[in-house]
Formats: sequence, structure tokens, C-alpha cells
Amino acid sequence: MKATQSLLQVFQSRKMVALLFLGFASGLPLFLTSQTLQAWMSIEGVDLGAIGLFSLVGLPYSLKFIWSPLLDRFVPPFLGRRRGWLVLTQAALIFAIAAMALQRPSQALQFLAINALVIAFFSASQDIAFDAYRTDVLEPLEMGAGAAVAVLGYRIALLVTGSLALILADQIPWPTVYLLMSALMAIGLLTSFWAPEPRNPRTPPASLADAVSLPFIEFFQRSGLVRGILILLFIVLYKLGDALVNNMSKPFLLPNTGLGFSQTEIGAIQGGMGLLATIVGTLAGGVILSKIGINRSLWVFGILQAVSNFTYFLLAQVGKNYSFLVLTINIENFCAGLGTAAFVAFLMSLCNQRFSATQYALLSSLMAVSRDILVAPAGTLAKATGWPSFFLISIVAALPGLLLLPVFAPWNPRNAPVPVSGLDEKEETDEV
Repeated sequence: MKATQSLLQVFQSRKMVALLFLGFASGLPLFLTSQTLQAWMSIEGVDLGAIGLFSLVGLPYSLKFIWSPLLDRFVPPFLGRRRGWLVLTQAALIFAIAAMALQRPSQALQFLAINALVIAFFSASQDIAFDAYRTDVLEPLEMGAGAAVAVLGYRIALLVTGSLALILADQIPWPTVYLLMSALMAIGLLTSFWAPEPRNPRTPPASLADAVSLPFIEFFQRSGLVRGILILLFIVLYKLGDALVNNMSKPFLLPNTGLGFSQTEIGAIQGGMGLLATIVGTLAGGVILSKIGINRSLWVFGILQAVSNFTYFLLAQVGKNYSFLVLTINIENFCAGLGTAAFVAFLMSLCNQRFSATQYALLSSLMAVSRDILVAPAGTLAKATGWPSFFLISIVAALPGLLLLPVFAPWNPRNAPVPVSGLDEKEETDEV
């Protein structure tokens, strides 16, 4: 009973409320340059191959580790090293998303791609600051709950931009939809001013050279070269199968390229039962993780992630069936909430607070490689194989990541490592 009350107190803290809204702000731009933008392009009659290639505008998510040392080294003149950068990037995103209202996908794809690329750059920069803030502000025992709450906010944002935006697009023009989405970024901006400062903020690296080199040196010294490389490979592959499905789910469901469901139908189902499934999956993931640990969560949730893709294969066989669409979206959202909660906690456990912006940016950039780069040929692959075979391929693509788990995340570890964020500053210096 006391353990349950302690868990509830963790979820109810001001820190968790801030992570919920900052997670929402972190997730808001993603679909506006990927799935939701693809839906707009599909309705405008853009070629399916071009729609698939548009995932490359997400390249900044994969390259953000390049400029992440700047956010570790330099401190804005207000709100500290983490919240100051959050405010700057969120203000830029409000204007960049609003500028999408000026674009016309059927007439000038080049300008659309440039605008989307700018959004992705500032969104990736916001992610650097948010991931570092989350890693710094959470105590080791709060990581499961903190990861779950942040993922919950993130997933709500994806449902807003991926569901509510589609519903609105059937009633108002797409440019107006993007203006409304830009206004929602104000939620993150206000939260950045209100969020608590990390209790024991670490000293920034002494120079930009240190900010660039020491995070990499410290990571490989702590993990070992071979094990460190395998960890990085695992991060690329763990969510590859899920990323293939997410990249093409909207074209699969919409008219012209897929089953022929309307934007309102998809939006209503995702925004209703899909939202509930996401909330349940994310919170359940945080609770289960706190009970069985990060290692076992990666196993269990990773397998469920892969299995959930099979529902899309079945939907492709069944065809336009509303009941099966509801089942498919609910299973996908629930399993995505579980898997991402475990994955985020795993990434945070790998970071040293002194370099959390750079280290988390490197790790999450590798995750974005599968989401944005490896899935770029997904549209061409779907055209060549057909939708049922495409979804079977996505299940196979999930297996290599799972096969790496015994190397560094065994089911029964002999010694559970202490999260790096729990080290004090002297221990961090000694490690480097």
C-alpha cells in the first residue's frame, strides 16, 4: 500500500506535470513534418514515392548530436542552461509552424520541404534541451515515472497533430490547421517558465572542445568500446519495424493511396479510443518498468511492439473495415506507449548529467536514423510489394534489435547498474 501511495505521489508532483506539458511540446512538431504533412500531400495528389522520400526532412533529428554540444556548453542569459534553450527553440517553432500556412504542396514541393526542414531543425533542438532537462531533473528512482509521463505528453501531441488535425482538415483549409497547431506551441513556452529547475545543476564543460569530446570519451570508457558500439546499433534497430509502419500508416489508410478511410474517420478513431489506449499503455509501461526493471521491459515491450505490426497486415487483408481499424489503432497505440516508455528510460540511464544534452542527443539521433532515414524507401517498397507484404517485412525488420538484447540487457542481470544520472560531480570527473 505504501509503495502504491509513493508511486502516486511521484506522478502527482509539479515536476511530472511540467514533463507532461513539455513532452507535449516536444511531440507537437513531429507529425507536422511527417505523417500529417503526408496526409495533406496525399489529398493534394502528390506522388506516393515523393511522399515517402519526404521523411528525409526529418534529417535534423538524426544529426542533432552535431550541434548538441552548444546547448551543453553555453547558458542563455535567462532560466538556466536547460529551460533557457527550451524557450528559445519553442518561440522559433511557433513562427516556423505558422509559416506552413503559406505553402501549397501541389505547386511548390521545394518550398514545402525547406519549411518542413526548418521546423525539424528547431524541433530537434527543442528535443536536445528537453531530453537534457528531463535527464537532469529526475532522480534515479523517478526515471520510470518520468519517462512514462513525458511519453504520455508526447503521444497526446502526436494524436492531436495526427488525429485532430485530420478532423479539422475536413472542415477548414489545411493552412488554417497549421496556424492552429502553431498556437498550441504556447503550452510548452509557458511551461518552460513555470517548470522547476534541476535540484543540483551540473557545471557546464569548460570549453566547446570539452563539450564535444568528453561526452563521447566518457560514454565509451564507461561502456567499453565493443559493448558501446552494440548499444548504439541496438538503438538504431530497436524501433525500425515500428518506424516503417508509422511512416506509411496514413497513406495506407487514406484515399488515393490506401484503403479509402476519410480524414475524419481516421482522426476520430485515433483521437477517441486511440488516445485512451495510449494513456493506458504509457502509464502501464511506467508502472511495469518500476516493477520489473529496464532490461525486462525492453524484452517484453519490444516483442509486443513487433507483434502489433501484424494487426496492420490483417487489416490489409480484411480491407476497409471500421471495427478492425479500431482494433488496429488501439493495439498500435497501446504497444507504442509501452515500448517508448521503456526505451526512453533506457536512454536516460545511459547519460551522464554533466553531458546529458550531447549524450542523449547522440543516442536519440541514432533512434531517429531508423525513423527518418532507413524508412525513406518505405513508399517505394510498399508500391513494389503491396501493403500486406510490406507489413510482414516490417515485422521482420523488428527482429535484429531484439536479437541484440542478450548482449547488454540480459533478462536476469547479475548486477543492476546504477543510473549515471545518480552519480555525484566528483565521480563524474573521475570517470572522465
